Amino acid sequence: MSKFDAPEPSRRAVIKRTAALSVLALTGISGFMVPHVSYAASLTQAQRDSMTPDDVIKSFKAGNARFREGKMQQHDFVAQKISSQEGQFPAAVILSCIDSRAPAEILLDTGIGETFNARVAGNVQNEDILGSMEFACAAAGAKVVLV
Repeated sequence: MSKFDAPEPSRRAVIKRTAALSVLALTGISGFMVPHVSYAASLTQAQRDSMTPDDVIKSFKAGNARFREGKMQQHDFVAQKISSQEGQFPAAVILSCIDSRAPAEILLDTGIGETFNARVAGNVQNEDILGSMEFACAAAGAKVVLV
């Protein structure tokens, strides 16, 4: 045996290495399978009131980036619905197109209770839409109107 020949590993060493590699593999795979943090609560009044219009827009931009990258937040919509039963405090009102391929809530990765949404063909306002947008801002406290 020359100084370059490695000794044969013992059976115990092979089993230990195999077990260690298996644990590493399972840990790595489970990292992809474990769901991300689930966002279970809708916006509270305190959260919404602490946001500036720039904060709301920054949040929408971040949500749209997550959507484009396929890394959207995991929303617990049932919990968000329940948490908004006593009141809703959306940060914005969105006038968007009725096009089913472009739902604003999904494109901006928002949850229940985060935005008021008005959908109409062509993103145009009329008296009804304008009244709803006025309600969203004046009565409900939305800070941003997004078209």
